[in-house]
Amino acid sequence: MKISLLQKLACPFDKKDLDLKIFKQEEDNIIEGIFTCAHCNRYYPIVYGIPIMSPDEYREKTLELPVLHRWGLQLDGDTPTFRLLSAHQEVEK
Repeated sequence: MKISLLQKLACPFDKKDLDLKIFKQEEDNIIEGIFTCAHCNRYYPIVYGIPIMSPDEYREKTLELPVLHRWGLQLDGDTPTFRLLSAHQEVEK
């Protein structure tokens, strides 16, 4: 992912600004990293230079966990969570 794209990206859920932590970079390309949204408490990993910014219902948490664990991140406590809504809550329309 080119660094020049950073200014064009926002959280797909609430359109707020994203924070970025880079784990691997080659020149002006981000190879691995993670976007976080402080407003909705979601995370969006960058894997092999591709930001994974799909809607919650199309993401597979079990595929993202190995990458996050390799980076030493935990998904509990104060760190970002995968979804804002639990399986028992309904989405407001």
